[in-house]
Amino acid sequence: MNLSGNTILITGGATGIGLALVKRFIDRGNEVIICSRREERLAEIRQMLPGIHTRTCDVAEADQRAELAYWIIEEFPSINILVNNAGIQRRIDLTATEDWNETRSEIAVNLEAPIHLTQLFYPYFAAKEDAAIVTVTSGLSFIPLTNVPVY
Repeated sequence: MNLSGNTILITGGATGIGLALVKRFIDRGNEVIICSRREERLAEIRQMLPGIHTRTCDVAEADQRAELAYWIIEEFPSINILVNNAGIQRRIDLTATEDWNETRSEIAVNLEAPIHLTQLFYPYFAAKEDAAIVTVTSGLSFIPLTNVPVY
């Protein structure tokens, strides 16, 4: 994978690891697009990093993932890298009563979204010579912690 001259979508690019990747990729001469659920955070990023492209998107929602992919391909036809970075890690006790929607959302962001976005972008990337799909994950899938069982 070339580290310069790309057009890159980073999900969850407004904080943490995603934001660190954004800064590094911009420093290496890439065009970077990020998505996040929080428009106010995206506005802060646009102030901090002029030239960055942003889109509000909740990757927990399949229809928003599809809209994101369509928009990216239409607006940025040079897109050649997808970084599946968005993630949720909640400390929970599975024996306690909890609203299932919270757990469902964590599963949707951490598992469904990277699979679905890969499926959406793969046909477009397959025709490109220098395309790549990167998924940021955690060693907790191999050695889980009891207080973050869904993550």
